[in-house]
Amino acid sequence: MNPHSVGIVTALATEAQALTRQRLHPQRLTPVGKDARLWLSGMGQEAARQGALALIDAGATALVVFGVAGALTPGLRSGTLLCPQRIFDERGRDYTPTPSWRAALSQRLEAAGLALTMEGSLLSLPAPLWSAAQKTAMRDRHLAVAVDMESAAVAAIASERQLPFLVLRAIVDESDDEIPLALQAGIDEWGRARPLSMLLVMARHPGLLKRLPGLASRMGKATRALQAAVVAAGTDLAREAQGPC
Repeated sequence: MNPHSVGIVTALATEAQALTRQRLHPQRLTPVGKDARLWLSGMGQEAARQGALALIDAGATALVVFGVAGALTPGLRSGTLLCPQRIFDERGRDYTPTPSWRAALSQRLEAAGLALTMEGSLLSLPAPLWSAAQKTAMRDRHLAVAVDMESAAVAAIASERQLPFLVLRAIVDESDDEIPLALQAGIDEWGRARPLSMLLVMARHPGLLKRLPGLASRMGKATRALQAAVVAAGTDLAREAQGPC
């Protein structure tokens, strides 16, 4: 079967940097290897949806969601790669990643000895979960192992267009981690710090300074896992893409 032209959606700049050292421009196409292009969408369902459509308009015939996710299940540790069996949204609409493509990627990642789980479902929500209590409630309600904000939107586009798709996430925050809500004001929609806004946040919430090293450590583990996955699978993801099965 001929290789597909793969379109890769990432929400955050740190996620995209695991794929390429090129200078990144939000909401613009960036080539990453042969027959693959990246779209840095920004956070959220609509941003991811627009990114998937832009990639298809540019010629993508298969879609990937690549980046980080939050754990809902205790024991799912920061830095673990997740290639979920199923993706669904808050309305219960569910999508199944292309089995043959998922299996081929799994073989590469397992051969490299990376921490990986292929079990369980990924829940996509319109807004992030900031507290351990919220994560527990979503886990109990939806029986998902992890949560993100973009995968279901991209999966829906792939389903509508009958295109192969795949999701690869690395766990960043664990199920009992509390993420300070105040930090939201200090970052933009691509996860980049707004220096002035961040200074104001720190001035208003000085206790956050003690939390930042732990949060940075979690993100570091997740991004290193994504980088290792790219090395193991190769940036030319198109060679693994198969038609829907």
